[in-house]
Amino acid sequence: MKIISWNCNGAFRKKFAYLSQFDADVLIIQECEDPAQSNNASYREWAKNYIWIGNTKNRGLGVFVKAGTTLEHLTFDHSFGDASLKWFIPFRHNNNLDFIAVWTQKSESGYFGYIGQLYKFIMNNIDDINSQIIIGDFNSNKIWDYKRTEGDHSSCVNLLSKKGIVSLYHELMKESQGEELQPTFYLQRNLSKPYHIDYAFLPESFSRVASLHIGSHADWLEISDHMPIILEIPHIPLALRRATET
Repeated sequence: MKIISWNCNGAFRKKFAYLSQFDADVLIIQECEDPAQSNNASYREWAKNYIWIGNTKNRGLGVFVKAGTTLEHLTFDHSFGDASLKWFIPFRHNNNLDFIAVWTQKSESGYFGYIGQLYKFIMNNIDDINSQIIIGDFNSNKIWDYKRTEGDHSSCVNLLSKKGIVSLYHELMKESQGEELQPTFYLQRNLSKPYHIDYAFLPESFSRVASLHIGSHADWLEISDHMPIILEIPHIPLALRRATET
């Protein structure tokens, strides 16, 4: 199974063909247009099996899967006072694997923006988070923990670790949070401003069988400021398969 998360930096209607080379089962795309409201016929034709959420038709979070596969939007608690946590898509693929697609956003409250949104989402749904793949643009790194007294990057990593969910990149590369050598984002598409802010968190049992590849700036920087993260899982571990079936 192949899963790709990519912040396309807008205009996905002109860029989706770049992903065809991967023949991915699941695409999680940040900053993409709503296919239902797009004037681009090719994009509408391509996006036959998807979930999309967003504030405007031109910028949102989309999950796209192959035609003929099952895609179910799951119910989670997105509440935050009178507002809503943005943007998260909990979904089930082919009735046997659960995901939470992520694109963290600013918050009207200011403080709980970006990684704070993910922190609140995890806390809201802590009892239901146990075997999901949590993947996307977190807009976060441990290097910015000093800006928060609650709900920082490390807090989210620790909460997920207690649920047996770990960052695949860090498991495979044996690098510490905040000390990543491979960027996923170049601010203003500037090679001198690299950051690692996109992640794939998985149940620990997956980390023993899965692989992860980050796209090269030589291939992707002209298209987007984010590099795609490409996750491959040869099979669902037996223990996890039993958990999803119960």
